Amino acid sequence: MNSDSDLQIAGDILAVQHLLPPAPEHPSTVSGFVGLARSIAADRGRWAHLIEYDAASRWYHRLSTGPGHEVWLLSWVPGQSSGLHDHGQSSGVLTLLEGQLTERTGRGSQQLVAGSQRVFAPGYVHEVVNDSLEPAVSLHIYFPGLTEMSMYTAQCSPATQGGVPV
Repeated sequence: MNSDSDLQIAGDILAVQHLLPPAPEHPSTVSGFVGLARSIAADRGRWAHLIEYDAASRWYHRLSTGPGHEVWLLSWVPGQSSGLHDHGQSSGVLTLLEGQLTERTGRGSQQLVAGSQRVFAPGYVHEVVNDSLEPAVSLHIYFPGLTEMSMYTAQCSPATQGGVPV
């Protein structure tokens, strides 16, 4: 009986990096971006110390960028709203980190609590609002990076163009 292990025969795979497949530059699927959002959400040390609250407008901070995508951290005090908008040609993942938000679409309203995630494609029109009594914090990943955002009136006709996240 031969007692040689695979490691003894092949050697340490980590010692031969050229044999490993290359790491992807960015996620290539919706589930990959959802997983990226979850891993960032779980790493509070990466984002919690950055949070600020602004009574005049939603606060936002670009947390990171990668090839073709960007990650934003937003805070919402009670009463703040994104207004009815889309994200141009960007797809995205919204992950609620703390608090509670309400998402409103043409199909109705949905309460988002910490850990909730929403995935959207280009052309998705919604409004996000903090109608609770406590502040909220959310994480947003856009692919490709957010370059346009159309604002809409209540009748869902485009009103203006802009580039502010969410």
